[in-house]
Amino acid sequence: MAPKLVVLLVVVVVVAMAFAVVVAVAAAEPDDERCLSEVHASLADPGGSLRNWSRATFASPCNGFTSYLQGATCNNGRVYKLSLAGLSLSGSLSPFLSNCSNLQTLDLSSNSLSGPIPGELSLLLNLAVLNLSSNLLSGPIPPELSLCAYLNVIDLHSNLLSGPIPDQLALLVRLSAFDVSSNRLSGPVPVLLANRSLGSPLPRFNASSFAGNRGLYGFPLPPAPRAARALSVWAIVAIGLASGMLSLVLSFTAVCLWLRLADRRALIRVLIALYISISLSL
Repeated sequence: MAPKLVVLLVVVVVVAMAFAVVVAVAAAEPDDERCLSEVHASLADPGGSLRNWSRATFASPCNGFTSYLQGATCNNGRVYKLSLAGLSLSGSLSPFLSNCSNLQTLDLSSNSLSGPIPGELSLLLNLAVLNLSSNLLSGPIPPELSLCAYLNVIDLHSNLLSGPIPDQLALLVRLSAFDVSSNRLSGPVPVLLANRSLGSPLPRFNASSFAGNRGLYGFPLPPAPRAARALSVWAIVAIGLASGMLSLVLSFTAVCLWLRLADRRALIRVLIALYISISLSL
């Protein structure tokens, strides 16, 4: 009886452990739950595309490789891909996206999202694809994105981003697709993003990756316009000439005023002398 009892106990323990694993896989990671709930709170969904994004679903979005959320893909019970492209979403990018720590793909392209790109995205250390193109995002490109060492794709085209392209992004050695065209970026294209491959005259990323930014210049784009540089020189010359002319006019005016004042003083002295002489004669 004893051996049979031992076998029965082992079977019970194995079944219990298997059940616990199933429950653990079905339940959301606390970080994923916070990520999904905060992302949902930061978005407006006029088309109702995220109708199944609810508290109950956030608590259990995955069952192994099966996802219960629109746009989410699961791997071993964790959300590893979030694709909400072209859903007419508005609102902003939640910094709590960084809580989806297993995320490898983030695609929120072709919506109407506004506001800045949160620097907290740099905490997504497994992120390989970042596509935020065709939105209304503004502000600078966070240099912290260079901490996402596995990034293969950065697509930020057709937004309202401003400022320079961070030099740090050139340190992403896995980066194979990079597009920041049609923004409001300015300054030189980072040398390491535009450098020619060894033995090849072609740049790492061609001009189409940077086009549509009036303030950007440098290879593979044209250099800073000579006309602009010439204009700057002529502006300096014009300012110098204007300053000289102004000084000359002020000096001339001062001299004229002094001469007039001197003439008045001489006239007053003459009148005083005349008055004294008349007084003495009387």
